[in-house]
Amino acid sequence: MTHPSATPSSVWPERDTPFSIEGGVAVVTGAASGLGLAIARACAASGMRLVLADIDGDGLARASAELSARTRCISRVTDVRERAALDALADSAFDAFGSVALLFNNAGVVITRSILETSAADWRWMLDVNLWSVIHGIAAFLPRMLTQGQEARVVNTASAAGFLSEPNLAAYAVSKHAVVALSETLHQELRQQQAAIGVTILSPAFVPTGIVNSERRRPAELGRDAAPLSDAARAAEAQLVRATQSGKLTADDVAARVLAAVRARRLHVHTHAKIQRGIEARMAAIYAGFQP
Repeated sequence: MTHPSATPSSVWPERDTPFSIEGGVAVVTGAASGLGLAIARACAASGMRLVLADIDGDGLARASAELSARTRCISRVTDVRERAALDALADSAFDAFGSVALLFNNAGVVITRSILETSAADWRWMLDVNLWSVIHGIAAFLPRMLTQGQEARVVNTASAAGFLSEPNLAAYAVSKHAVVALSETLHQELRQQQAAIGVTILSPAFVPTGIVNSERRRPAELGRDAAPLSDAARAAEAQLVRATQSGKLTADDVAARVLAAVRARRLHVHTHAKIQRGIEARMAAIYAGFQP
C-alpha cells in the first residue's frame, strides 16, 4: 500500500503541559512477553487502546486475551524482520483505529559469544530483529503518523549496551548502538521539520525477562552453527543469565519509567543508575583516548 508523502502535522510541541496519552493508540512489538507485555499493560492502565505484535502466536493470544478485558485491543502475529510484515501491522492499526499515538519498536533478542565465534547467521539474526525491525517500523508507521494531525511519539528500545562495548556482546551491542544513532538522528530530523512527532530511546540494563532465552524463537534458516560454543562463550552466557535474573528493576518498573518519559517528552531513558555511571566512565575514557 502506498501513502501520501509525509508532511508535518503541526509545529513541534514544546509545551509545559505533559503529553496526554489517554485515549490514544499504542502499537507494541515484542508484546507477547517480557518488557513488551509490561509496556502494553502500562498503556492499557493509562487508558490507551492497543495494537500488539509478536512472532510468538501462542504468547500473543494470551496477551491479547488478558488485555482485551481492559481495553480495546487487536493483535497480529508479526515477523519484525520483514518490512512487509510491519506494513501489514500498520495497515491493521490504522484500519482499526485511524491513528497511532505511540509506536513502541520493542522486539529484541540477545546472544553472548566472542566476535570470532559469532557466525554470519548470528549477525544477521541480531541485526534483523534488533535494528532492521526498528528501521521497518519507522518506515511503515511514521509517514501516516506525520499526517494524522496530532502529537505522537516513536519509542525505540535500545539498551545500556547501546552505550557500552563489553566482551562477548558484540552483535547485540552493535545492533543497539545503531538503534541509538538511528533514534537520535530521527529526533533531529523531526525537529528540523517542526513535526509534532517526538522520539524516546529506552535503554534498560538487566531486567528479569525471557530475553536470555531468545534462541527458542530463532528462525530455522538462521540456525546456530553445529560447532559447540567455547567454554568462554558458555560462561558469558551463564553470567548474562545470572545478571538478568538478579535485576532489581522489574519489567513493570521499566514500563512505568518509559511512560513517564513519554509524557515528559524526554529523548533518553536510562533506567539503571549504576550502569549509567559506567556509561559516563566510558565517555570519559573515550575523551582520554582509552588510556589504561
